[in-house]
Amino acid sequence: MKNIVLFGTLILLLVFAQFAQAQTADDVVNKYIDALGGKAKLATLNSVRFSGNMSIQGNDIAITITKLHMKGMRMDISVMGTENYQIITPGKGISFMPVQGMASPTDMPEEQAKAAQSQLDIQSALLDYKDKGTSVELLGKEKVDGADHYKLKVTFKNGISSTYYINADSYRLNKTVSKRTINGEEMEIETSYSNYKQVDGFWFAFTNTSSVQGETNYDKIETNIPVDESIFK
Repeated sequence: MKNIVLFGTLILLLVFAQFAQAQTADDVVNKYIDALGGKAKLATLNSVRFSGNMSIQGNDIAITITKLHMKGMRMDISVMGTENYQIITPGKGISFMPVQGMASPTDMPEEQAKAAQSQLDIQSALLDYKDKGTSVELLGKEKVDGADHYKLKVTFKNGISSTYYINADSYRLNKTVSKRTINGEEMEIETSYSNYKQVDGFWFAFTNTSSVQGETNYDKIETNIPVDESIFK
């Protein structure tokens, strides 16, 4: 009888522990959303354009990224006298990179397009994440640059996952770590986010540093601008 009671108590403790962890994960997500501008404000963001420069091997490359919420993303790159672009839509990805010798637009590999599709959610992939079929698991805390960060494993509906590191004080995203297949080779990609500034009530990281693409600095971010959907075709 005593063993049965102890077993029952153990089961209850495990259930409560799992519930507490789920609540803690949601609490981190909610505070992260607040740090971006808040749920109500983010829901009003329909389009955004980022303009700046990407630094690769000491070379500055002009870059413009235009996004229409859940419909399309286009990245235009001017380099070495060529005009290049990449397009992501909910259905596929298209790449046209004359600087790499491409003569015409080419469909991206399916895995590469899938990995980028979470970026179509400009209101934040974690806003109402459960309704989107996304799961979030709290993996605890970890030091990043000497500061405590919450470590969240985020798995999207399409099966792609990333690890988010969210500052425990500011609740801003510090970095993401993801495994991606590029040109048939699996790579771990780390991207850090810094230089946060407020634009029209929304908070954006004006500096992104990727282990693959180098550092990108935006000098201008515009929100809710008119976007012609034909640019995604």
